[in-house]
Amino acid sequence: MKIGITEQKQARCDQTDESMNENYGSRVRFYDRNSLEDVDWPNTEDGRYARAYLEPLMLQGTRDFMINVSTTLLIARINDLVLPLTVNEAEYENCYVCSPYTHYVRYAKQELMLLRKPLLEKGLSALLSVVGWGMRQSQINKVVHINNWLFSTNLYPAMSGEQAVCLLAAVRERYPEHAVVFRSLCPGLHSDLTGEMKQAGCQLIPSRQIYLYRANDPNFGNAKSRWLLKRDYELLAKHGYEFVSEANLTEEDIPRIAELYKLLYLEKYSYDNPQFSEQFIATAKASGALALYGLRKEGRIDAVMGYFCRNGVMTTPLFGYDTALPQSIGLYRMLSACLIGQARENGHLLHESAGAAQFKRNRGAVPDFEYSAVYERHLPMSRRWCWLLLERLLNRVGVPLMRRMKL
Repeated sequence: MKIGITEQKQARCDQTDESMNENYGSRVRFYDRNSLEDVDWPNTEDGRYARAYLEPLMLQGTRDFMINVSTTLLIARINDLVLPLTVNEAEYENCYVCSPYTHYVRYAKQELMLLRKPLLEKGLSALLSVVGWGMRQSQINKVVHINNWLFSTNLYPAMSGEQAVCLLAAVRERYPEHAVVFRSLCPGLHSDLTGEMKQAGCQLIPSRQIYLYRANDPNFGNAKSRWLLKRDYELLAKHGYEFVSEANLTEEDIPRIAELYKLLYLEKYSYDNPQFSEQFIATAKASGALALYGLRKEGRIDAVMGYFCRNGVMTTPLFGYDTALPQSIGLYRMLSACLIGQARENGHLLHESAGAAQFKRNRGAVPDFEYSAVYERHLPMSRRWCWLLLERLLNRVGVPLMRRMKL
């Protein structure tokens, strides 16, 4: 076998051109910044979105839009699917959307305080330091991410497991010294993909516990959760806020939007989250890459969210509010209620990402685990061991701990 996946799956990617055209439409094709003009963008909803979002990032570079994201961005096309690839070598100070080291070591250390158990925190921090040193020695950041939109949550198009395996084979052939990773997979949304990836030889490595709100199901939730959401939404009128759409957000609001995101996701949580620039927000607004909404009072935006939808799922990579205002006003509660309202209006399942676990559970969200499917079998053991350790450590210790503590 050329790349260590099953003979049956490998054969699917080694078929003749005629057979590939019958099954997939065409082989996987790659495009970089220099060949971007050659991309035949599919005339589909996903294809138009991919072009509006990816073209500026490829032409100008990611750091103009996300200050702490350093990567080589490419496009892979198979059939009518256009997916972004990110290629990294080291970049250990990088945002976690491209850096496994940042995700599993630096960010993980920052979140230990959620355990509220000082002795356990101290022990785990020491363990992470040791493991982190080993990860750097094994070049854990020498990695290609497939379908990496550089957001905390990567939504997937309607992609079959066979297409995913073919992408895996093509990327492995192009980058034989890199691990290959699919982020943001969870069994509740991607049972076909996770099953095929596992069968293809990938390690399923837990990344975080996430929450799903099935707003597309009118019977979802219970009386308590519906009452809480109604109460949260009524805070808008109580405190004099107007829920305004993108049409009511102006260019003058962009610095404030960037500030509100920074106050919550960077200053309150972590600077290892994507650091969106004002240029990113302006470009996303102009292109429609994010649907932007805000809470306005007396002419000022005090809370903002930006979401996008794909394949019946919706998520919100941009979310923020003025953390200096009294918590009793309930900006987070208001904005969350408006977000769920948008999901219901769109008829989409809402992927609420991680964090604020009890708040989300109380309002009807259900937990699931998110995984990265990592293919590393083609690498020497000096490079593989860190992935194998993460798989065992997180599945046997991390996941049970997060379930028990409802993080």
